[in-house]
Amino acid sequence: MQLTMTQRQELKLIMTMELRQAIELLQYSTFELEQFIREQEAENPLIELKDRNASVSFDAPTSRTAGGEGLRTDWLKAPDALYRDDLVSMVRLNFSDEESVLLLSYLILNLDDNGYLILPENCGIEEEILTAGIHMLQEIGPAGIGARNLQECLLLQLDEEEDQVARQMVSHCFALLTSRKWKEIAQLLQVTLTDVKSAFDRIRTLNPKPCSLINDHQTDYTFPDVIVVEREGNLEFSLNDGHLPEVTLNTDYLPYLDSKNEVGNYLTERHKQYRWLLSSLEQRRETLIKIVRVLAQKQQAFFLKGPEALNPLTMREVAEEIGMHESTISRATANKVIRTPAGTFEMKLLFSSKLESDGGVSVSQNKVKTLLRQYIDQENKHRPLSDQKLAEHFKKEHGITVSRRTISKYRDELNIPSSSQRKDIII
Repeated sequence: MQLTMTQRQELKLIMTMELRQAIELLQYSTFELEQFIREQEAENPLIELKDRNASVSFDAPTSRTAGGEGLRTDWLKAPDALYRDDLVSMVRLNFSDEESVLLLSYLILNLDDNGYLILPENCGIEEEILTAGIHMLQEIGPAGIGARNLQECLLLQLDEEEDQVARQMVSHCFALLTSRKWKEIAQLLQVTLTDVKSAFDRIRTLNPKPCSLINDHQTDYTFPDVIVVEREGNLEFSLNDGHLPEVTLNTDYLPYLDSKNEVGNYLTERHKQYRWLLSSLEQRRETLIKIVRVLAQKQQAFFLKGPEALNPLTMREVAEEIGMHESTISRATANKVIRTPAGTFEMKLLFSSKLESDGGVSVSQNKVKTLLRQYIDQENKHRPLSDQKLAEHFKKEHGITVSRRTISKYRDELNIPSSSQRKDIII
């Protein structure tokens, strides 16, 4: 065995800590970015933050420059909710014996946000007592509250109703009802299809989520990262980062920066982190500006009219347009929210894969889903279209080739039941 010494040149890509942090920084929403900046200030004595109240705006290809007024927030207004604490208070007002109060309070605290009762296994409450408690809940809350499943929820709402056919349908023919087996229901209950239709119409008025307002959450706020507005037919956009503090250098430590000791070495490393932070923040802003410029140009109809006007656009196309990698576009648009004249959306919604039509024109998935919903809304409810018929309809009317499986997938995403479950009663 002979030992030899050789030289070999290799090229390796090593992801440094700074590069990893820069990638993470690109994925942060504006709200998360502010938290990160303030964490950096706490860790680095050379970083000093100054609050500012102005945001810089950039014009889209077909727009003018928009002025900024600092942080702008969208919020989802909380409805007049019925909270669990309110129900417990109502229990104490309506029931005087302590056993009933304890039982009902226990049941209320085990309600989910839709008003259904979710009890742990082996809760130790007898079925008779539990049923009595659920019926007592009906006296203080909406009908159906405290049900353990959909069937029980509907029965609780039908308890005081005179429509016995509707009650029998829910009680004895629930499986047939969910499958819309109208003739079998009529034969089983020995009633006419007219009676079945009348009962079904009554059942459809019931609320499957009797307490959808019961919750313990505060008003949900969303902080748009990008704001797009329309002015005189033109689109203008701005980054909603006016509330972000300005990152500056704390000059008090500069005299010690060149010291040839541990303090100097420490400050030198912190100064590198300061410069890295400034560079990463600027790179993040420039990347977002480039992406939104392309989106404003390619998706102008979406910004003005909403999702039904979304054009097919992939991240790869945007990446080629601005000379970046597709993964960079994915990271830059992750966790970002954009406010438009048509509403507030996640930025990733602006990207949609293509479906080709016979004329060579690309159609977005959102457009196909919008047409699908329109077809189903306008169909003959006595003879609803199957997925295969819908696929053939797309091919015939629009020249769009869509498989039956794709129609089924889109229908599930839109929460639209199958044709058999959409069928109305034929009298």
